[in-house]
Amino acid sequence: MAAFRCRTMRTLAGFFVVAATLGASADVVTQATSLYDRTRYEDSLRVLAQDTAPDAADYLLTGKNHFMLGDYKKAVDFFEKVLAVTPRSSEAELWLGRAWGRRAESSAMAIVYAGRAREAFEKAVTFDPHNREAKNDLFDFYLNAPGVLGGGVDKAEAAARGIATERPAEFEFEEAQIAEKRNDSAGAEKHLRRAVELAPGEPGRLVDLARWLARHGHLAESDRLFEEAEKLAPGKPGVIFAEAKTDIENHRNADKARRLLQSYLQAILTPDDPPRQEAEKLLRRVSQ
Repeated sequence: MAAFRCRTMRTLAGFFVVAATLGASADVVTQATSLYDRTRYEDSLRVLAQDTAPDAADYLLTGKNHFMLGDYKKAVDFFEKVLAVTPRSSEAELWLGRAWGRRAESSAMAIVYAGRAREAFEKAVTFDPHNREAKNDLFDFYLNAPGVLGGGVDKAEAAARGIATERPAEFEFEEAQIAEKRNDSAGAEKHLRRAVELAPGEPGRLVDLARWLARHGHLAESDRLFEEAEKLAPGKPGVIFAEAKTDIENHRNADKARRLLQSYLQAILTPDDPPRQEAEKLLRRVSQ
Protein backbone atom coordinates (compact mmCIF):
# COMPACT_ATOMS: atom_id res chain seq x y z
CA MET A 1 0.00 0.00 0.00
CA ALA A 2 1.41 3.35 -1.02
CA ALA A 3 2.11 5.66 1.88
CA PHE A 4 1.87 9.42 1.63
CA ARG A 5 3.36 10.04 5.03
CA CYS A 6 6.83 11.45 5.18
CA ARG A 7 9.74 9.05 5.65
CA THR A 8 12.73 11.33 6.04
CA MET A 9 12.24 12.50 9.65
CA ARG A 10 12.21 15.93 11.25
CA THR A 11 14.97 17.56 9.22
CA LEU A 12 15.36 21.06 10.58
CA ALA A 13 14.02 21.25 14.13
CA GLY A 14 15.42 17.90 15.19
CA PHE A 15 18.78 18.62 13.64
CA PHE A 16 19.23 21.93 15.40
CA VAL A 17 18.56 20.20 18.71
CA VAL A 18 21.40 17.82 17.95
CA ALA A 19 23.61 20.66 16.75
CA ALA A 20 23.04 22.73 19.88
CA THR A 21 23.70 19.76 22.12
CA LEU A 22 26.88 18.68 20.42
CA GLY A 23 28.39 22.09 19.78
CA ALA A 24 28.81 21.92 16.02
CA SER A 25 30.02 25.00 14.16
CA ALA A 26 26.89 27.15 14.08
CA ASP A 27 27.69 28.82 10.76
CA VAL A 28 28.52 25.58 8.99
CA VAL A 29 25.53 23.74 10.35
CA THR A 30 23.12 26.57 9.59
CA GLN A 31 24.31 27.01 6.02
CA ALA A 32 24.57 23.30 5.26
CA THR A 33 21.15 22.57 6.74
CA SER A 34 19.56 25.32 4.66
CA LEU A 35 21.02 23.76 1.52
CA TYR A 36 19.93 20.29 2.56
CA ASP A 37 16.38 21.47 3.15
CA ARG A 38 16.34 22.78 -0.43
CA THR A 39 17.59 19.38 -1.73
CA ARG A 40 20.96 20.87 -2.67
CA TYR A 41 22.77 17.91 -1.22
CA GLU A 42 26.11 18.25 -3.02
CA ASP A 43 26.34 21.93 -2.07
CA SER A 44 25.52 20.99 1.53
CA LEU A 45 28.36 18.47 1.51
CA ARG A 46 30.80 21.08 0.22
CA VAL A 47 29.88 23.40 3.08
CA LEU A 48 30.24 20.65 5.66
CA ALA A 49 33.67 19.75 4.29
CA GLN A 50 34.85 23.23 5.32
CA ASP A 51 34.36 22.46 9.02
CA THR A 52 37.85 21.98 10.43
CA ALA A 53 36.55 20.29 13.58
CA PRO A 54 33.60 18.12 12.53
CA ASP A 55 31.56 16.53 15.26
CA ALA A 56 28.47 14.31 15.51
CA ALA A 57 26.13 16.97 14.15
CA ASP A 58 28.29 17.39 11.04
CA TYR A 59 28.49 13.62 10.61
CA LEU A 60 24.71 13.24 10.87
CA LEU A 61 24.00 15.82 8.18
CA THR A 62 26.80 14.48 5.99
CA GLY A 63 25.31 11.01 6.22
CA LYS A 64 21.85 12.32 5.34
CA ASN A 65 23.25 14.09 2.28
CA HIS A 66 24.97 10.91 1.08
CA PHE A 67 21.75 8.97 1.71
CA MET A 68 19.76 11.40 -0.41
CA LEU A 69 22.36 11.14 -3.17
CA GLY A 70 22.04 7.35 -3.16
CA ASP A 71 25.48 6.58 -1.70
CA TYR A 72 24.24 4.33 1.08
CA LYS A 73 27.66 2.91 1.94
CA LYS A 74 29.04 6.35 2.76
CA ALA A 75 25.83 7.14 4.60
CA VAL A 76 26.32 4.09 6.83
CA ASP A 77 29.89 5.15 7.56
CA PHE A 78 28.84 8.62 8.72
CA PHE A 79 25.87 7.47 10.79
CA GLU A 80 28.18 5.04 12.54
CA LYS A 81 30.54 7.95 13.24
CA VAL A 82 27.66 9.73 14.95
CA LEU A 83 26.96 6.70 17.10
CA ALA A 84 30.61 6.41 18.05
CA VAL A 85 30.28 9.87 19.64
CA THR A 86 26.67 9.66 20.86
CA PRO A 87 25.86 5.95 21.25
CA ARG A 88 22.19 6.49 22.15
CA SER A 89 21.23 8.81 19.30
CA SER A 90 17.75 7.82 18.13
CA GLU A 91 18.05 9.90 14.96
CA ALA A 92 21.37 8.35 13.98
CA GLU A 93 19.97 4.85 14.52
CA LEU A 94 16.90 5.73 12.44
CA TRP A 95 18.99 6.91 9.51
CA LEU A 96 21.42 4.03 9.91
CA GLY A 97 18.47 1.64 9.64
CA ARG A 98 17.30 3.37 6.48
CA ALA A 99 20.76 3.18 4.94
CA TRP A 100 21.18 -0.52 5.78
CA GLY A 101 17.72 -1.15 4.38
CA ARG A 102 18.60 0.48 1.08
CA ARG A 103 21.84 -1.48 0.89
CA ALA A 104 19.87 -4.67 1.49
CA GLU A 105 17.77 -3.97 -1.62
CA SER A 106 20.67 -4.55 -4.01
CA SER A 107 23.25 -6.68 -2.27
CA ALA A 108 24.23 -10.30 -1.96
CA MET A 109 24.41 -9.52 1.76
CA ALA A 110 20.70 -8.67 1.82
CA ILE A 111 19.87 -10.89 4.79
CA VAL A 112 22.69 -9.47 6.90
CA TYR A 113 21.96 -5.87 5.96
CA ALA A 114 18.22 -6.25 6.54
CA GLY A 115 18.94 -7.61 9.99
CA ARG A 116 21.10 -4.60 10.74
CA ALA A 117 18.31 -2.32 9.55
CA ARG A 118 15.82 -3.95 11.91
CA GLU A 119 18.23 -3.69 14.85
CA ALA A 120 18.81 0.00 14.13
CA PHE A 121 15.09 0.79 13.89
CA GLU A 122 14.42 -1.04 17.14
CA LYS A 123 17.20 0.87 18.88
CA ALA A 124 15.88 4.17 17.50
CA VAL A 125 12.49 3.50 19.08
CA THR A 126 14.05 2.29 22.33
CA PHE A 127 16.29 5.35 22.64
CA ASP A 128 13.40 7.74 21.92
CA PRO A 129 9.87 6.32 22.23
CA HIS A 130 8.55 9.66 20.91
CA ASN A 131 10.46 9.47 17.62
CA ARG A 132 7.50 9.16 15.25
CA GLU A 133 9.56 8.50 12.13
CA ALA A 134 11.41 5.67 13.87
CA LYS A 135 8.10 4.10 14.87
CA ASN A 136 6.81 4.45 11.31
CA ASP A 137 9.88 2.83 9.81
CA LEU A 138 9.92 0.01 12.32
CA PHE A 139 6.25 -0.71 11.55
CA ASP A 140 7.02 -0.78 7.83
CA PHE A 141 9.90 -3.17 8.38
CA TYR A 142 7.82 -5.56 10.47
CA LEU A 143 4.97 -5.47 7.96
CA ASN A 144 7.04 -6.10 4.84
CA ALA A 145 9.99 -8.22 5.98
CA PRO A 146 9.68 -12.00 6.13
CA GLY A 147 9.77 -13.77 9.45
CA VAL A 148 13.30 -15.04 8.89
CA LEU A 149 14.47 -11.41 8.96
CA GLY A 150 12.49 -10.54 12.05
CA GLY A 151 9.38 -9.26 10.35
CA GLY A 152 5.79 -10.41 10.64
CA VAL A 153 2.24 -9.09 10.61
CA ASP A 154 1.80 -9.83 14.31
CA LYS A 155 4.81 -7.65 15.14
CA ALA A 156 3.44 -4.92 12.87
CA GLU A 157 0.10 -5.08 14.68
CA ALA A 158 1.80 -4.69 18.04
CA ALA A 159 3.79 -1.71 16.75
CA ALA A 160 0.62 -0.10 15.38
CA ARG A 161 -1.17 -0.44 18.70
CA GLY A 162 1.62 1.60 20.25
CA ILE A 163 0.47 4.73 18.41
CA ALA A 164 -3.31 4.21 18.67
CA THR A 165 -3.78 6.87 21.33
CA GLU A 166 -1.13 9.41 20.39
CA ARG A 167 -1.77 9.33 16.62
CA PRO A 168 -5.20 7.83 15.91
CA ALA A 169 -5.30 8.77 12.20
CA GLU A 170 -1.86 7.24 11.62
CA PHE A 171 -2.98 4.18 13.55
CA GLU A 172 -5.93 3.75 11.17
CA PHE A 173 -3.56 4.11 8.21
CA GLU A 174 -1.32 1.36 9.58
CA GLU A 175 -4.32 -0.83 10.31
CA ALA A 176 -5.33 -0.38 6.66
CA GLN A 177 -1.93 -1.62 5.55
CA ILE A 178 -2.25 -4.66 7.80
CA ALA A 179 -5.72 -5.38 6.38
CA GLU A 180 -4.35 -5.07 2.85
CA LYS A 181 -1.57 -7.50 3.73
CA ARG A 182 -4.25 -9.97 4.82
CA ASN A 183 -6.22 -9.44 1.58
CA ASP A 184 -9.01 -7.76 3.52
CA SER A 185 -9.97 -5.02 1.06
CA ALA A 186 -13.13 -4.05 2.93
CA GLY A 187 -11.16 -3.64 6.14
CA ALA A 188 -8.46 -1.59 4.43
CA GLU A 189 -11.01 0.79 2.94
CA LYS A 190 -12.79 1.18 6.28
CA HIS A 191 -9.58 2.10 8.07
CA LEU A 192 -8.51 4.57 5.37
CA ARG A 193 -11.90 6.31 5.50
CA ARG A 194 -11.66 6.44 9.28
CA ALA A 195 -8.22 8.06 8.98
CA VAL A 196 -9.74 10.79 6.79
CA GLU A 197 -12.51 11.35 9.35
CA LEU A 198 -9.99 11.68 12.17
CA ALA A 199 -7.76 14.13 10.27
CA PRO A 200 -10.03 16.03 7.87
CA GLY A 201 -7.51 18.81 7.38
CA GLU A 202 -4.62 16.58 6.31
CA PRO A 203 -4.32 16.25 2.51
CA GLY A 204 -2.15 13.18 2.93
CA ARG A 205 -5.06 11.19 4.33
CA LEU A 206 -7.16 12.05 1.30
CA VAL A 207 -4.29 11.04 -0.98
CA ASP A 208 -3.89 7.67 0.78
CA LEU A 209 -7.57 6.92 0.24
CA ALA A 210 -7.57 8.29 -3.32
CA ARG A 211 -4.67 6.05 -4.33
CA TRP A 212 -6.29 3.01 -2.76
CA LEU A 213 -9.59 3.70 -4.53
CA ALA A 214 -7.83 4.12 -7.88
CA ARG A 215 -6.07 0.78 -7.48
CA HIS A 216 -9.45 -0.84 -6.86
CA GLY A 217 -11.18 0.73 -9.82
CA HIS A 218 -13.07 3.55 -8.08
CA LEU A 219 -11.60 6.22 -10.33
CA ALA A 220 -14.33 8.87 -10.10
CA GLU A 221 -14.16 9.06 -6.31
CA SER A 222 -10.37 8.97 -6.46
CA ASP A 223 -10.36 12.00 -8.76
CA ARG A 224 -12.72 13.85 -6.43
CA LEU A 225 -10.49 13.18 -3.42
CA PHE A 226 -7.42 14.45 -5.26
CA GLU A 227 -9.34 17.63 -6.02
CA GLU A 228 -10.17 18.00 -2.32
CA ALA A 229 -6.53 17.43 -1.38
CA GLU A 230 -5.43 20.12 -3.84
CA LYS A 231 -7.90 22.58 -2.33
CA LEU A 232 -6.55 21.86 1.14
CA ALA A 233 -2.94 22.31 0.03
CA PRO A 234 -2.76 24.21 -3.27
CA GLY A 235 0.40 23.41 -5.18
CA LYS A 236 1.71 21.00 -2.56
CA PRO A 237 4.36 18.94 -4.40
CA GLY A 238 3.49 15.66 -2.69
CA VAL A 239 -0.14 15.87 -3.78
CA ILE A 240 0.84 16.77 -7.35
CA PHE A 241 3.28 13.87 -7.57
CA ALA A 242 0.84 11.36 -6.06
CA GLU A 243 -1.93 12.27 -8.50
CA ALA A 244 0.39 12.04 -11.51
CA LYS A 245 1.74 8.69 -10.37
CA THR A 246 -1.77 7.37 -9.76
CA ASP A 247 -2.90 8.33 -13.25
CA ILE A 248 0.17 6.73 -14.83
CA GLU A 249 -0.27 3.53 -12.84
CA ASN A 250 -3.87 3.35 -14.06
CA HIS A 251 -2.96 4.14 -17.69
CA ARG A 252 -5.17 7.23 -17.90
CA ASN A 253 -5.02 11.01 -18.21
CA ALA A 254 -1.55 10.93 -19.77
CA ASP A 255 -1.61 14.62 -20.74
CA LYS A 256 -2.68 15.68 -17.25
CA ALA A 257 -0.05 13.45 -15.63
CA ARG A 258 2.59 14.97 -17.87
CA ARG A 259 1.57 18.50 -16.89
CA LEU A 260 1.52 17.59 -13.22
CA LEU A 261 5.02 16.11 -13.37
CA GLN A 262 6.36 19.13 -15.22
CA SER A 263 4.86 21.33 -12.51
CA TYR A 264 6.40 19.11 -9.84
CA LEU A 265 9.86 19.38 -11.37
CA GLN A 266 9.60 23.19 -11.27
CA ALA A 267 8.46 23.25 -7.65
CA ILE A 268 10.62 23.98 -4.62
CA LEU A 269 11.10 20.53 -3.08
CA THR A 270 12.21 19.38 0.35
CA PRO A 271 13.88 16.13 1.43
CA ASP A 272 10.41 14.84 2.40
CA ASP A 273 9.20 15.03 -1.21
CA PRO A 274 9.82 12.25 -3.75
CA PRO A 275 13.17 12.84 -5.47
CA ARG A 276 13.26 14.64 -8.80
CA GLN A 277 14.80 11.56 -10.41
CA GLU A 278 11.64 9.58 -9.66
CA ALA A 279 9.48 12.28 -11.25
CA GLU A 280 11.76 12.38 -14.29
CA LYS A 281 11.47 8.61 -14.62
CA LEU A 282 7.67 8.81 -14.54
CA LEU A 283 7.73 11.64 -17.05
CA ARG A 284 9.78 9.55 -19.48
CA ARG A 285 7.34 6.70 -18.98
CA VAL A 286 4.26 8.81 -19.77
CA SER A 287 6.00 10.45 -22.76
CA GLN A 288 6.74 7.17 -24.54
